[in-house]
Amino acid sequence: MPGVKSRKFVPLRQPMISHFFAQPSSKPAHNRSSSPIDLTLSDSDERPAKRQKTSSHVREQLFLAPSPSPEPQAGPSYLPSVSPTRPAGTADRWRYDPSSSQGVEPQLTAQEEFSISTRRKKLAKKLMLENNPFLKMQSPLEVGDEEVMGGDAESRSDSGDESDGKFKELQEMFSHSGKGRKKKPKTKTAPAKPVKRVEEIGPSGESYTPLEQQVRALKAQHPDVLLMIEVGYKVRFFGEDARIASKELGIVCFPDRNFLVASIPTHRRDVHLKKLLSKGHKVGIVDQIETAALKKVSDNRNAPFERKLTHLYTAVTYVDELGSVDETDQSDAPLLMCLVEEPRGGLGMDEKVNVGMIVICPSTGDVVWDEFDGMTFRLRQSCCSRTQRSFFLDGHMRTEVETRMVHTKPAELLLAQKKLTKPTERMLNHFSGNATTEHSVRIERYSGTMTYTEAFDFVSAFYTSRTKSAGASEGFTSGRLMAAVTDFPQQVVIALAQCIKYLSAFDIADALLATKFFGKFTTRAHMLLNGNTLSNLEIYRNETDFTAKGSLMWILDHTTTKFGSRLLRNWVGKPLVDMPILQERTDAVEEIVSSPSMKLIQLRQLLKGLPDLSKGLCRIQYGKCTPQELAALLTAFNKVATAFTAVDTPAEVGFKSTLLNNIISSLPPLREPVQELIASISLKRAEEGKKSQMWTDPERYPEVSAADMGVQAVEFELADQLKIIRKILKKPSLQWTTVSEEEYLIEISKADDQSSIPHNWIYRSGTKKVRRYWTPTVKGKIEERARYQEMLDMAAQQALLSFLDEIAQKHYALLRDAVNKLAIADCLISLAQVAVNGDYVKPQFTDEADVLEIVDGRHPMVEALRSEPFVPNSLSIGRARSKIITGPNMGGKSSSVRMIALIAIMAQIGSYVPAKSVKLSMLDGVLTRMGASDELARGRSTFMVEMSETSDILLHATDKSLVILDELGRGTSTFDGMAIAQAVLQHLVQVKKCKTLFITHYPLVATDLARQFPRDVENLHMGFTEDTRITGVREITFLYRLTAGVATESFGIECARLAGIPEDVLETAGAQAERMRRLVELRHRRNKARKAVGLIGQCMRGSTDALEELRAVVGSLSAKGDTA
Repeated sequence: MPGVKSRKFVPLRQPMISHFFAQPSSKPAHNRSSSPIDLTLSDSDERPAKRQKTSSHVREQLFLAPSPSPEPQAGPSYLPSVSPTRPAGTADRWRYDPSSSQGVEPQLTAQEEFSISTRRKKLAKKLMLENNPFLKMQSPLEVGDEEVMGGDAESRSDSGDESDGKFKELQEMFSHSGKGRKKKPKTKTAPAKPVKRVEEIGPSGESYTPLEQQVRALKAQHPDVLLMIEVGYKVRFFGEDARIASKELGIVCFPDRNFLVASIPTHRRDVHLKKLLSKGHKVGIVDQIETAALKKVSDNRNAPFERKLTHLYTAVTYVDELGSVDETDQSDAPLLMCLVEEPRGGLGMDEKVNVGMIVICPSTGDVVWDEFDGMTFRLRQSCCSRTQRSFFLDGHMRTEVETRMVHTKPAELLLAQKKLTKPTERMLNHFSGNATTEHSVRIERYSGTMTYTEAFDFVSAFYTSRTKSAGASEGFTSGRLMAAVTDFPQQVVIALAQCIKYLSAFDIADALLATKFFGKFTTRAHMLLNGNTLSNLEIYRNETDFTAKGSLMWILDHTTTKFGSRLLRNWVGKPLVDMPILQERTDAVEEIVSSPSMKLIQLRQLLKGLPDLSKGLCRIQYGKCTPQELAALLTAFNKVATAFTAVDTPAEVGFKSTLLNNIISSLPPLREPVQELIASISLKRAEEGKKSQMWTDPERYPEVSAADMGVQAVEFELADQLKIIRKILKKPSLQWTTVSEEEYLIEISKADDQSSIPHNWIYRSGTKKVRRYWTPTVKGKIEERARYQEMLDMAAQQALLSFLDEIAQKHYALLRDAVNKLAIADCLISLAQVAVNGDYVKPQFTDEADVLEIVDGRHPMVEALRSEPFVPNSLSIGRARSKIITGPNMGGKSSSVRMIALIAIMAQIGSYVPAKSVKLSMLDGVLTRMGASDELARGRSTFMVEMSETSDILLHATDKSLVILDELGRGTSTFDGMAIAQAVLQHLVQVKKCKTLFITHYPLVATDLARQFPRDVENLHMGFTEDTRITGVREITFLYRLTAGVATESFGIECARLAGIPEDVLETAGAQAERMRRLVELRHRRNKARKAVGLIGQCMRGSTDALEELRAVVGSLSAKGDTA
């Protein structure tokens, strides 16, 4: 064909197609330039840069049949050179230059020419259809797509997708408008350039790294959490978290690119985690969820390690390991308290609220609930009728809420985002701000409140979906569980729902599954010591340095287990008021003291060395138990199960005490399930922490066996590789070397022949004398082994979780019940040890009313702390229920009344008491108001605190209560103080009719009330002797004995002398005191004389009542005169 030399297409699957591409132009069509396109060139071939003008016969080549061509010349060259004057474009690189072709065109066969002709006709038809203005609205693909492709399926397959794609690309690039279409402005379509991603610039002026972007995303997802992020072999804090960690942990934070950064070693993570939790922070652990071995074969091998929040903790929700050295107080486990308030109307002093409470100890699984009505009231209102109501009434200062907080000592409060009532918020802020425990009290606010219906549905769904616990699933199927939830008060159900929702975020909501172990905070079986009593009598801690030493708990706690110590603390704060239960407990202590039974010795030995079984069960339930802990727990439970022989009935144990019989008979049933669990694992391997090798039955968890076999297979292959390496190096005794956790190293001495080392061996490390290598095969095997090992670790962890879940499903209730029985046994043995160590006696309880007789009673804590003997005191409260105690300062009044209250509390705990004999009727409460202090943070002055505590006593006291009032009325003026003291005591005597110990420095109040209520009030004073020196200085000797009568003086100046006040100041004070005393007596005698004159006038008018009153006045004047 003229103008174009044909060439032989080899291979045929990529033939040359010449096409004419023209840009729209106003010139005639025959002037358009054209050039054929050669599709046989590869990307690496050189392309012509300059567009060559060709003759018009090229168009004929496209539409006419080919003419015969001359013979091809030798050595054809059809690769044109690139012109330096013009860069090659997308079209130019495919353009064919006829002038560059030399020689004769290749001869085509008839079949090849027919094929080319057919394709050219179809292409021509395609081009004509594209230029048809009537078909312009149709899609090009609809018109001739299949025709352009041409050929059958085989030819389309031969041509390949690559050529078709490039052809379509060129077709789109060089398409032009038809003549009949309206002209539009020409727009050149430039090749698409890659869009550069805009990188955000950080505070440092540099862009964020992939790790920093990951940190930003994590902080955005968890804005209120302090994140500890694992980065390699460090745990890092970023941004504000680094600043907090630097302050709390004493570590350095420094700027690193766009963040402040602080870091700690990975192995110290838990230590610093506990410190942050104790400061009240919510801490999240962000782990690398990818390992190096798995990342090498993953799709994101070039991206940063994927990190995810895997654990979330607060001080309450962190369940520490068994035997942790950080647990300094074995009876103190952090608690979560949720309070829900419902307004009941009223404003200001008349505001009424209903309070629901849930207290949870996630570490032990203990759950306590309560509901009470808090109501503010005016002091002038009568409270008599309210004492008979079944719920608690709280004063304006929320003493009932405070009492429960002092008892439980919560480490975290779960409250609504919407603030509670102002008195409640004020009390909670005061409590959290003045916490003396090792944990700061953290307040967590939840958004959104639930109605009772929503809360009940939520709780029901939780218990319906959770069948993990044997107690929960059995209780749900039998209906007992939902019946228990239905019986809860509405506010308690709402609080329970909020606790479930909150704890679910920490994966420890299973603590709430077994409702059979829920307990009510206040019951009819025990009294509740309020917060004032707990602090005034130093029940849990002393008020000097706020430690346990010097408290009643310190005296009574001789337990050997942590779960026993926690139960004893509950006993001490809630003395019993149920006589049968109290008598059963006291009889058990007596039998332990007196019985020589070997079973009791075995029981004592059994309790020694037991781990915290209740915490261990919770760790099993949460799936956090390690193999070492599991081995320790199963060993301990096996020791408990095999300590005693099984009996058919508790009575067969042989003790007189039913309580002891029930404890011992409940332990043998553990034997079968515990030994079944022990048979499932190898205790030795579990103690070593070998999760994958601890199972006695390999087929129980096939995933573990499969992964383990994979690891072993690779190790066998590595052993074969060692034999090959020995042959290569000609060292039959060569062994693998491990250095810095790098295994399977080939160590070769530098003195040896280095020529035998293959060049493809990988150098790893070396010293002056040796070099260490991996072979490529060994390196691959090590990576394969690492992948199998990680699969094995994941399968072993899943197997352990499955085993722990099985224990929780089948045996949790049985094991938990046994732990509760062991805790009771530990408490009883502790009380028995108290009875044996000191000169203590068993108290006697009587059904007679208003009986409290103590003979030679002693203060238990003072006696234990001081080396000097304590002066005993005796007291009998019978007919005269109220005792007014006067006496000199430092005379021992407060110690004596505290002694009486402590002896009564110890007796109703079930303990022996420090006295020669004690006889008492049951008390339903011990209420105290002692000391002087202000609470400015709560807006209460010293006198306001005094009056608030007195108001609380008047509200809650009954005829079976013991009330202690110490120096009431001293915070105001003398006359107001005397009036308040007398009115309060008169109310207690006349209305409450309770047992009262009233300490006062107002002798007039004592004498007037004793004269007014001679059968109900008795005056006592602390004994003393008085001597006067030659200098006129009085010396007071304290006898510390309760003696009948009234002390007319308090000897304050003598007490000031003991305190070291200068003598000249004391002389001035003594003279002033004498002058004021005489002035008061003179005014008093004058008033009495005036009254006597008036009575004489009435007598002269014949009034008999006036005559009796005149005799009393004259008698008092005579007494005063004798005294003077």
